Amino acid sequence: MSWGAIARMGYVCLHSQDLTAAGDHAKSILGLTETLRTGNGIFLSSAARLHHELVYLDAPSNAVGHFGLVAADLNGLDSIRLRVREAGLRVVAETPLLPGVADGFSFEGPEGFVYEIYVDMLSQSYVPLPHRPERYGHINLHPKNPTAYAEFLVKILDFKISDVIGDGFGYFLRCNSEHHGIALITGRGTLHHHAWQVQSLVQLGELGDRLWEAGSRLLMGPVRHGESGRNIAAYYVEPTGAVVELYADMRHIYDDNAPVNHMSSATIDWATQWSKYDATEFRSHGVLPTTEIITSR
Repeated sequence: MSWGAIARMGYVCLHSQDLTAAGDHAKSILGLTETLRTGNGIFLSSAARLHHELVYLDAPSNAVGHFGLVAADLNGLDSIRLRVREAGLRVVAETPLLPGVADGFSFEGPEGFVYEIYVDMLSQSYVPLPHRPERYGHINLHPKNPTAYAEFLVKILDFKISDVIGDGFGYFLRCNSEHHGIALITGRGTLHHHAWQVQSLVQLGELGDRLWEAGSRLLMGPVRHGESGRNIAAYYVEPTGAVVELYADMRHIYDDNAPVNHMSSATIDWATQWSKYDATEFRSHGVLPTTEIITSR
């Protein structure tokens, strides 16, 4: 279910200074399957069997390359092209940055984050790993100005606001019925985490076991989030410095005209209902957007 130009979240492209470590970690811990390896990139997907949902490109430093969003159709793609031009946003490329999609373009949004809007990604035939997630779900950004960022997502990309935390401290926005595809929490201008849907709490426990066996630990969780999705989630840090979330039982909003939910920033109930957590440590992780666009070769 979607109501506007964007149908769903597409993929995350990260720059990695250790491509092998990033790819191996995504396969062994997150459970993604490698679908393509190029001269400077690794493409991975979940049980969704897409050409890519997560991409790592070889780079001098860890950074966010860009985010992919799936247009509802060609009309949706064209409407966003027009809005981007009318808003005076910088177009990065008029054709797809990565292989595997039929048509698309990319542009620079607020605070340096680049978005590729595209249609018709190729599917892939493979047997997913037993501990794979079901699909890529959402991202959590920590922009310096979340209010301006939320306005961009609404006006340019047709997202709707599900929740507001405090007086502009945070926003959760959706492009379809899932409670949020992009979350915004006031910060230093980073991608905090990319998130992947699993079927149950059991898989979050198995994630903890895999991390322990690899000599690492969960960063936070499992927790039950409050009104910010009601999902059960667990988090860990990947080699790029970005945080990864696995989650289950996300709330869906089927009323296109549902009122915006307002939550207090004075408590952490919106973030966790099961336990306390060190917000300073949790929020210290993340990666900045790249200053140089890299394409696959």
